[in-house]
Amino acid sequence: MKQITIAILCLIILGSCTKDFVKTNQDPNQISDELLKQDFNLVGSPFSGMIFNLNGHQIEEDLCYDSWMGYMATPTDFVGNVNNTTYYMRWNVYWGRVYGSVMSPAKQVITLAKDNKLPLFATWAKLVSVLATSKLTAIHGPIIYSNYGSTANSILYDKESDLYTLYFKQLDSIQTDFAANKTYAGFAKFDPTAYKGSIPQWMKVVNSLRLRLAIRLSKVDPATAKTQGEKALSDPAGLITTNADNFTNSLVGNIMPVAQICYQWDDTRMGAPMESFMVGLKDGRISKYFAPLDNPALAADHPATPYKGIRNGAYIKAKADHVPFSKVSNDFNSVTTRRDFTAAEVSFLKAEAGLRGWAGAGDPKTNYEDGVRLSFADWGAPGVDAYLADNTSKPVSYTDPVDARNNFTALSTITVAWNDADNNELKLEKILTQKYLAAFTQTLEAWVDFRRTGYPKIPHVAKNDSSPDWGVIPADQWIKRMPFVNGERTGNTAAVADAVSKMGAGAKDDIATRLWWDTGNPSNF
Repeated sequence: MKQITIAILCLIILGSCTKDFVKTNQDPNQISDELLKQDFNLVGSPFSGMIFNLNGHQIEEDLCYDSWMGYMATPTDFVGNVNNTTYYMRWNVYWGRVYGSVMSPAKQVITLAKDNKLPLFATWAKLVSVLATSKLTAIHGPIIYSNYGSTANSILYDKESDLYTLYFKQLDSIQTDFAANKTYAGFAKFDPTAYKGSIPQWMKVVNSLRLRLAIRLSKVDPATAKTQGEKALSDPAGLITTNADNFTNSLVGNIMPVAQICYQWDDTRMGAPMESFMVGLKDGRISKYFAPLDNPALAADHPATPYKGIRNGAYIKAKADHVPFSKVSNDFNSVTTRRDFTAAEVSFLKAEAGLRGWAGAGDPKTNYEDGVRLSFADWGAPGVDAYLADNTSKPVSYTDPVDARNNFTALSTITVAWNDADNNELKLEKILTQKYLAAFTQTLEAWVDFRRTGYPKIPHVAKNDSSPDWGVIPADQWIKRMPFVNGERTGNTAAVADAVSKMGAGAKDDIATRLWWDTGNPSNF
């Protein structure tokens, strides 16, 4: 339980951290600001930490959307097997990570950049802020953004529709600043990504992020989505289109979170939905994501492919029962970077944009197949040509050799091969299923896609412990959002109530309330 204790301490420390962010104290034993000014250190040094903290760890990822979407699942019966994975909220900490480790230093950078006449560092900090909070709003809905840094007793949240309007305006301003300074080299020593400070590369991130956010809004506000999506597609700076362009982020000496949770703590294993899709579709990436079983008998239902996952929201009697199931690949123990935004994702975004008739998106089939090829190449997986040509293999049903209550029949019957004769719904299901499979280790957007479209088709949790405490999820539904953190509920109460009112009639601060772009309409076209 060491990791859970640490996470809870982080929650206590960071849960209500949206006030007085700009107040800092100088430690007399640290380097002075005057010394840090040399070579832009004062404004540049925070970026490594800010960009690293765009991503989460056990609580934010593994025990939330990694589990809800079936990428990973825990063999551990945390809190009597009644926890986040079974829809009873025990931990909620990404809010604190974003505000404490991204937004707070970003605000300081913006102030210092202005004072020291280094405006491009402020521009870069604003982009990192949009990257971070666009994830946060996908988890909670309304968040504190335009009023961030206020010292008022009550700090109001932004309505989601206003937030996206502000994001698009800020991306306009960021791209304008970058376009006027393409050869600027001041970021180089501070950039922890593969870009090494290249402004043209960061401009591709801006366009790719705009396209991602536009696709999010494609059902709730199709006119704005189309306008913004076409702007991203037509911008001369381009998008992330090759694996060399991928936005990969340094782990700054840390172990990849999923490897630490799996190998050091024994608290995560392959998810059963991934087994269903990857075994059934004969996906060559399976050996790059997961380790084969030490005991192949656990995969007696498909002995030629010795991998076994745990059902999302599984019944767990004892940790020892499911620990022998498939770990992640041992390779994750030695990686030094993780993926944040890939060319494969952009190809799938373009494929969906093409289905929706957006100018400049290109042919959906070409983009779909390019996305699969880019993903296989990125992971070094074999067999992509045969995979794309396969029009017979389908996801398999799942059998838990330990507890039959976790069994499920595959909900999806799709194959991989593209068929122009399919209707748009089936084409979208194929696109988003492959986008889902390609997103391993960067899984939040798959939860976004699932809530707004219903794809990929994954099973319900086996054990549904939702209750009036945090919101009731009916047996035929899935979790919709995370509640606001307790620090905000108790320390910014009036603003939380106002935020809930901005979510629409009948909204509650619970896990059953839909976000703005999650329309609930089963038709995607």
